[in-house]
Amino acid sequence: MRPGGRLGPFAERQFRLLFAGRTVSFLGSAIAPIALAFAVLDLTGSKSDLGFVLAARSLPMVLFLLVGGIWADRLPRHHVMVASNLLSGLTQAAVAALLLTGSAQVWMLVVLAAVNGVAAAFFFPASVGIVPQTVPAEMLQNANAIMRLSQNGTTILGAALGGAIVAATSPGAAIAVDSATFFAAAALLGLMTLPAGLRMEGRHFLAELGEGWQEFTSRTWLWAIVAQFGVMNALIVGAEGVLGPSVAKESLGGPAGWGLVLTCQGTGLLLGGLGQLRFRPRRLLLVATLGVLLESVVLVALAVPLSLAAVCVAAALAGIGIETFGVNWDTALQQEIPGEALSRVSSYDALGSYVLIPLGLAVVGPLATAIGTSTTFYAVALLNVATAGAVLGVREVRTLRRLQPASTIS
Repeated sequence: MRPGGRLGPFAERQFRLLFAGRTVSFLGSAIAPIALAFAVLDLTGSKSDLGFVLAARSLPMVLFLLVGGIWADRLPRHHVMVASNLLSGLTQAAVAALLLTGSAQVWMLVVLAAVNGVAAAFFFPASVGIVPQTVPAEMLQNANAIMRLSQNGTTILGAALGGAIVAATSPGAAIAVDSATFFAAAALLGLMTLPAGLRMEGRHFLAELGEGWQEFTSRTWLWAIVAQFGVMNALIVGAEGVLGPSVAKESLGGPAGWGLVLTCQGTGLLLGGLGQLRFRPRRLLLVATLGVLLESVVLVALAVPLSLAAVCVAAALAGIGIETFGVNWDTALQQEIPGEALSRVSSYDALGSYVLIPLGLAVVGPLATAIGTSTTFYAVALLNVATAGAVLGVREVRTLRRLQPASTIS
């Protein structure tokens, strides 16, 4: 592949198809969390029930991530993504039908969420590993930034649409839209044709698993940051995913207000991604970890809670920090990990980062009932600062440098 001049990664047909497929899917995925949150709250009014439904998706995703990583290294990765999108589309179609017909019960949503989580476990490792197969190495950071800009741009639109659709119609209608986007994404990704030489031939499951583990554990910076996110994802996803909609229902204008908060966070993600198209720090992981600290701003804003406008500003700042981490983390992984092991290492990354999320989602509702919603948010914000500080104590996190020339020195 040759650099694409002014077109950049878009000069590559495979990248264009990957971009289109993921963008369509991301749009629906940004609508779904708002719809599902208010569907459960409308059904039972219980924050704990919402936590259980969200945990039901996260747990099987964690359990199947390593399997997904191995198959993503064995098979053409776009085929894995197509199958994942089709299964996700079917589960969301079933959820929409149950909600629209008034037949939904929490246990049904739990079962369908679990199947959706299995599909996501195969999608994630393939989606990380496939990007270097679609662009030249010198365009990798721009490709990562563009992919994340796509995700974040659709997060802005999807969050706004989700809040509006739920407020104007029903959660079931919004989830039906999500289902349609999965099917459209599968059709676009199915048009990709990766070179045969990029297929990884299967050998022995445990041997392949061991090779991926060796690649993962041999890098202190890698497992240290994954351990950090293992703790913080559980706490932050639990607090924001379960308690955030509850705070919005009580103080921020309900689904429309929560949709606006998520839209502003998406705007911050978009601004962070645009910045990463030009800002190319040499010390990738140092800058990434400093970005994580901004997440505490929105946690404190929700703890008070501040006005809707103030929470939206805090969410935008958090989005900038999240995206600064995300682009530099993806680039560091793709730079440091051999391509033939990238999906397996990514699956270990995701496993460690997500393994405690089901626990966080399940316990945050009862915890907030016991100690108070505000106290819970303050505690999570403080722990976010503490874990980021611990990671900065790892030498490789402070010193790992970009291999390609950088225009900006951190």
